[in-house]
Amino acid sequence: MKLIVGLGNPTKEYENTRHNIGFMAIDALSEEYHIPVDSLRHKALIGKGAIEGQKVILAKPVTYMNLSGEAVRAISDYYKIPPEDIIIIFDDTTLDVGRMRIRKKGSAGGHNGIKSIIVHLGTMEFPRIKIGIGAKREGQDLADYVLSRFPKEEKEALGQVLEDVKKAVALMVWDDIEEAMNQYNKKK
Repeated sequence: MKLIVGLGNPTKEYENTRHNIGFMAIDALSEEYHIPVDSLRHKALIGKGAIEGQKVILAKPVTYMNLSGEAVRAISDYYKIPPEDIIIIFDDTTLDVGRMRIRKKGSAGGHNGIKSIIVHLGTMEFPRIKIGIGAKREGQDLADYVLSRFPKEEKEALGQVLEDVKKAVALMVWDDIEEAMNQYNKKK
């Protein structure tokens, strides 16, 4: 079984913000594979189902971003899912909107949600999909930027990257991370 976690902040206030791109990815997977993510358990909204024949749990932590590790750890402990079978999807300000980067493991890179997951799992060795949300403007506060919404002119690129995320996850659930990286880490 694979655990696929999209990072974001709960409540309507944060809905569709750049920082919640992980939640948007889980929503796209939920719709594509008919897996309702509506059961509140282990500090997350979760849904169980299958992606391309592989059993999965989709999760959106209801903790705030910097406490995401609490939910990831609770779910992984309960279902006995090792870190290498957990795929984390989150925002990245170093990638342009419409870009994504898949990694087998790595540091937090300054992302508080990933920092929390590393602390709670005790390892950096879990696969992840970083989705580009673009860089903030010169002098703009980072918190204000990541909590802003995508403007209309970025919607097409956003839709395309979410399609790519669904295809990448379909490969990654069968441990074909190398192929997912080869196909989706390319520059556009």
